[in-house]
Amino acid sequence: MAMERVKAILKKERKKRTEGGHPWVFASEIERMDGEGRPGQLVDVVNHQGRYLATGYWNPQSQITIRIIGYKPTEAMDEAFFAERFRQCAQHRSRFVNGEDCRLVYGEADFLPGLIVDRFGGVLVIQVLTLGMEAHREALVNALVSVFEPKGIYERSDVSVRKLEGLEERTGLLYGDCPRIIEIRENGLRMEVDIVEGQKTGYFFDQRENRASIEPLMRGWGARSGINLERRMREELPDGGEAVVREIGGAAGDDTGAALAPEVLVPVNANGKVVTFPHWDGATVLECFAHTGSFTLHACKYGAKKVTCLDVSEHAIETARRNVARNGFEDRVEFVVADAFDYLRMQVKGQEERAERARAGAAGTAKTDTSKALGGGGRTWDVVILDPPAFAKTKSAVAGAVRGYKDINLQGLKLVNEGGYLVTASCSYHMQPDLFLETIQAAAADAGKILRLIEWRAAGKDHPQIVGVGEGHYLKFGIFEVRSRS
Repeated sequence: MAMERVKAILKKERKKRTEGGHPWVFASEIERMDGEGRPGQLVDVVNHQGRYLATGYWNPQSQITIRIIGYKPTEAMDEAFFAERFRQCAQHRSRFVNGEDCRLVYGEADFLPGLIVDRFGGVLVIQVLTLGMEAHREALVNALVSVFEPKGIYERSDVSVRKLEGLEERTGLLYGDCPRIIEIRENGLRMEVDIVEGQKTGYFFDQRENRASIEPLMRGWGARSGINLERRMREELPDGGEAVVREIGGAAGDDTGAALAPEVLVPVNANGKVVTFPHWDGATVLECFAHTGSFTLHACKYGAKKVTCLDVSEHAIETARRNVARNGFEDRVEFVVADAFDYLRMQVKGQEERAERARAGAAGTAKTDTSKALGGGGRTWDVVILDPPAFAKTKSAVAGAVRGYKDINLQGLKLVNEGGYLVTASCSYHMQPDLFLETIQAAAADAGKILRLIEWRAAGKDHPQIVGVGEGHYLKFGIFEVRSRS
């Protein structure tokens, strides 16, 4: 005779979060447990009147005592259960993701709380974050193999949240063969992922669409350098001139054998000479917290003239170098290993020194010692990209995070050329969207800048969000046009 399922009876006075689709039940919401079971097992969640609400697995050691897996009675988290959920995950990604490389399973948002699965080539990298998932490890791994048929499965459960569940961190091969370095494709770009030593599972898929969204920022800057398109006869072009030709009215030769138009548009500088550099119209770009250079690669793909790729990690920059070389962008990227805060402040200080010298020279004063060499700073860019790691990992860290985000955006804003763009992000869940926007606005006020919001985005479509679950809204991404107040 089968034993009756353990029930978690919720308090009458609680907020009705479970009825609204929130996947977590906190210890403070539970009146009592009816029955006996092992931590990690499934329990039925009922209201104070005994009405069934949901099924989830429970861990009395965690403040998030129950994590919901469904809103209909579920017999077991067996291989069939996982296989059905994984097929649903695959269907969603096949509809919204172009290519195989993506986040396949996104925890609560895919109704599989405590489980993350990323696919790199034919390899799956998983994170098992909770006791409930740990207790069903064998079934979920078998289901991953049957549904996705991977070459290998590698575990990266080296995350501190497991300790809150009473679990030790663990990593290692779970199935098949997993090379340490795997090449993936994102928006047509080739890049390597280190599944063993890379951050989290090895790569951040959540910014895929956001990286693509910078495309319109990368062109349209040539006029600032005095370069404009003019009509010229083809026979007048210098060697290399054909590389930057723009056909007039689409009259280029085609497969039908139509003749090329004798006149074409070519970029010409202020001296009337044809500019042969193919990226003459491109932006200058600074990417801070570059990690392995994903925004740098996209900037180059979309036509940037010069990109400064910065990260504090030598290991990350070495990976970025290889990724840049893999895509043939070496001639347009410079690499900097430095703390982003220090680097930005150095550039701002250099700006201020130059401005002070200019003012002193114009006024004819001797307050500034012009015999003293200027510092190494003072550079500016058309586009500054800030994609830092989470500054606030707990609620108590929010005040410090606000200061950090304000400082980094304040310095970044000062280095954007007039009419250029600030691209800025936060992946701190505790930094709510409104607070992040307020912080950027405060930084702009202190920097003497007016911002126009061009885009405001979240994580990509392989990171869906359950409506009403604020914890899923962790990634904020904004593109702002920057203008001076004076």
